[in-house]
Amino acid sequence: MKKVLLLLFIIPFAQFQSQWIEKAPENPEEFVNPLIGTLSKPSLSNGNTYPAVSVPHGMNLWTPQTGKNGNGWQYTYDADKIRGIKQTHQPSPWMNDYGMFSIMPITGKMRFNEDERASWFSHKSEVSKPYYYSVYLADHNVTAELTPTERAAQMRLTYPDSEDSWFVIDAFDKGSSIKIIPSENKIVGYSTRYSRGKLTNFKNYFVIYTDKPFTKYSTWKDKDFVKDALEITGDHCGAVVGFATKKGEKVNLRIASSFISLEQAELNLQRELGKDSFDQTLNKAKLAWNDKLKRVEVAGGTIDQMRTFYSSLYRMLCFPHKMYEIDQNGKIVHYSPYSGKTEAGYRFAGTGFWDTFRALYPFLNLVYPSINVEMQKGLINDYKEGGWLPEWSSPSYSDIMIGNNSASVVADAYVKGLRGYDIETLYEALLHGANNEGPQATGRLGIEYYKKLGYVPYDVKINENAARTLEYAYDDFAIAQLGKALGKPESEWGEYYKRSQNFQKMIDPETKLARGRNHDGNFQTPFNPFKWGDAFTEGNSWHYTWSVFQDIEGLAKLMGGRKEFSKNLDKIFELPPIYDDSYYGSTIHEIQEMVNANMGQYAHGNQPAQHIIYLYNYSGEPWKTQYWVRETMNLLYQPTPDGYCGDEDNGQTSAWYIFSALGFYSVTPATDQYVLGAPLFKNAKIHLENGKTIEIKADNNSNENRYVNSLKFNGKKYSKNWLSHSELMKGATLKFDMTSQPNKERGTDEKDFPYSYSTDKK
Repeated sequence: MKKVLLLLFIIPFAQFQSQWIEKAPENPEEFVNPLIGTLSKPSLSNGNTYPAVSVPHGMNLWTPQTGKNGNGWQYTYDADKIRGIKQTHQPSPWMNDYGMFSIMPITGKMRFNEDERASWFSHKSEVSKPYYYSVYLADHNVTAELTPTERAAQMRLTYPDSEDSWFVIDAFDKGSSIKIIPSENKIVGYSTRYSRGKLTNFKNYFVIYTDKPFTKYSTWKDKDFVKDALEITGDHCGAVVGFATKKGEKVNLRIASSFISLEQAELNLQRELGKDSFDQTLNKAKLAWNDKLKRVEVAGGTIDQMRTFYSSLYRMLCFPHKMYEIDQNGKIVHYSPYSGKTEAGYRFAGTGFWDTFRALYPFLNLVYPSINVEMQKGLINDYKEGGWLPEWSSPSYSDIMIGNNSASVVADAYVKGLRGYDIETLYEALLHGANNEGPQATGRLGIEYYKKLGYVPYDVKINENAARTLEYAYDDFAIAQLGKALGKPESEWGEYYKRSQNFQKMIDPETKLARGRNHDGNFQTPFNPFKWGDAFTEGNSWHYTWSVFQDIEGLAKLMGGRKEFSKNLDKIFELPPIYDDSYYGSTIHEIQEMVNANMGQYAHGNQPAQHIIYLYNYSGEPWKTQYWVRETMNLLYQPTPDGYCGDEDNGQTSAWYIFSALGFYSVTPATDQYVLGAPLFKNAKIHLENGKTIEIKADNNSNENRYVNSLKFNGKKYSKNWLSHSELMKGATLKFDMTSQPNKERGTDEKDFPYSYSTDKK
């Protein structure tokens, strides 16, 4: 009898996993799993994420902390113990964190060391939502809950019957301060720790109030308690406060922070928490996520597809995070890492454009343009205060990754219709960055070679030179597009269109692949197209050859025409996942992720390859795009702790999924076009900020019916392999007829191919 009952429980669960959801959810935030991607480590990334508790683009994020202080892998799914509930601004483990502090409830002996205070926990007693986190800390018999606002949060700690209940505040090392104010049930302090770049006068100030008076307390510094000192400043400081509690007693903490001052932190607390209870703050945070996630409604997919979709959309809305605050006069202000002062206006941080220019920012321009207007205003302040646009902001300029892709982020926003900010200053900033080397990976490394030769040479001790050249060429295209859109004289932007053709200098006529080129014009030898790094960035020639977003037709001509171009695309998936890691001296995680994916040389886990699947649309074989897009979504994305296939990277890998699930992708930002794939769901609606709706229908869609037989745009037969952004913004209905067999007639005429500079008749 027991065995029968067990089967009854198992079968419905299995059915539930494959259950189709025919109606768009009223509460899509409940489909989000923030634990996706957390089963990661330095040698293998399944996302390299942490369960971020925040509101969309909130200044602060919170996470349970399982890793030791300073460890970029601050939460990993396979960990056993939690060391604290941490306020974080970390964009990725490779970038590490800045301005952090943590709070950890404990019982028993008064202690603060991160190992001694740590507690076993189980995922069975953990609740992780975008707007709420709860965990039972087994060693202390305490349940900790947290819910956020943009710059504040509430914690609710449920204690056992104990004379010795405490919580520890850890302000981290490399410079911190703490002060206990018993008469006000208050602790204040600051953290100065950061990981990248150079920050001037950087502090994250915090204030914590409790609704229960603490009867015992102590500060601590480094490894020791500091007797009779309510205030302490040093390398690594913190506090422990305690009280007696009854079984089930709840102690509430109200927390806020500021990059400007303690007074501003107090103001943030009063403005954002007011007199709200924990549950009221929770409901507001839940509604904030509901509002943003419901801008895109999907239905007619499995429950796992729905979970993956809304979890990906949640990731896209976590970064970049706001670095601005609202002062006592209601004015927008921010801490400037360049001047160390409080400056007027917007500012954001925590994103690398090498990743996010590809799809994250284009998606903001389509669905959430108002927040990107704020971001563009923030970029203006970066330029005015620091002299350059950031390429990796964490929270200032960061010396990592390549390219000058701020050009794409700025140009795409304007070309897609965003207005209401000083575009002239941003255009000036783009011209400055395109023609000068800057500090901390700003501007263009090797620009004098690039201007003289049309490429960055292989043999002048500038690493990743071929990749830099290809990205600079696309960035020049973006600048030309913006200059033209602004009505600037052709004498100003025409040169950038010419420079956009510099990609041709990197395609080796012998192999038809991108290859490093020496100062004397000869291609580097020996050449191994499977060699990672060296002339390329976290990839090989098979990945970077296709980074010619602006002129795929021009690339096809260099390969001998569209048929040869398609054959080379096919080879990516036909070749074995072999590699040469000699440049790195070991197998970096990106290589291992390509091998694990078992899709040949296709390395979806890293950004340079993510657009490649869509390029069949330029050679008249769109059905191959449709096949591989669905394969990639099926195989490489799951709503599980190992659900990504590489670094998620601040929304970019998620943005690929969101775009692809809707049926199109932004191959060439700074143009008006999206390239078609095929939708994942039977129904989708995109609710635009202008009040219009894009409706996507594919009634006979299924895993077998993954090919597009025909498409109607607003009721009319539509043969093109691309969609117009400006037309979509008017509101549109796309009706896909899906089939199990590829339609090898549709989309094969060159008049239906997407934009390439070589075929631009304008």
